[in-house]
Amino acid sequence: MSIPDWVGPVAEYIFEVGLVNTLKISAMALVGSAVIGIVLGTLLTIRFLPSRALIRLYIEVWRGLPILVTIFMIFFLLPALSQQLRIDDPLIAAALGLTLWGSAQVAEATRGAVQSIPREQHEASAALGFGWLGRHAFVILPQALRRLLPPMVGLLVNIIQNTTIAQVIGAPELLEASERQVERLTFEGQEHAIQIYGAVMVIFFVISFPLTRLAAYLEKRLI
Repeated sequence: MSIPDWVGPVAEYIFEVGLVNTLKISAMALVGSAVIGIVLGTLLTIRFLPSRALIRLYIEVWRGLPILVTIFMIFFLLPALSQQLRIDDPLIAAALGLTLWGSAQVAEATRGAVQSIPREQHEASAALGFGWLGRHAFVILPQALRRLLPPMVGLLVNIIQNTTIAQVIGAPELLEASERQVERLTFEGQEHAIQIYGAVMVIFFVISFPLTRLAAYLEKRLI
């Protein structure tokens, strides 16, 4: 059975543009979420009320707002406030919006992981002469990160799936790329929406399912 002529160009665009951009957004958002979230989550364990209140406000705001609203604020509201805040690349805007949401999730998970480390570990490292920074950098965080790994894998799945929201600001991620191909073929008098969107569903499943199983496996082994 021969492959229809329309399949090749569609598959090439979806994989080389849509999938690549989805992975770019996901990578940027995951790295940003991890760095910001781990730092804020660790600082949240300090018994200094002003800093804890500010970090808690950050977490509740970005975790409470719908991601779509956050991305709209970044892409449309910031330029309205000042052209210097304008972000022309929708991929960057989408990654930033997902980073704000993701870092709030990571911060809360990091707080729980750090506080789950037995108090004796803090006391032992302090007895060895480590200050607060040294204790957390060399003793507490390495143990907490082990417990944080399963939630981070789960976060990656959520980020990948939520990249589809970037479609609303024109970011050519996987779903947007497939929609453009559906519209192009429809304009040419061909109807292949079911096949194309079905393929996108399969791609997301192939990416997400192994990661969800990995998160479940790590949770059993590491926590």
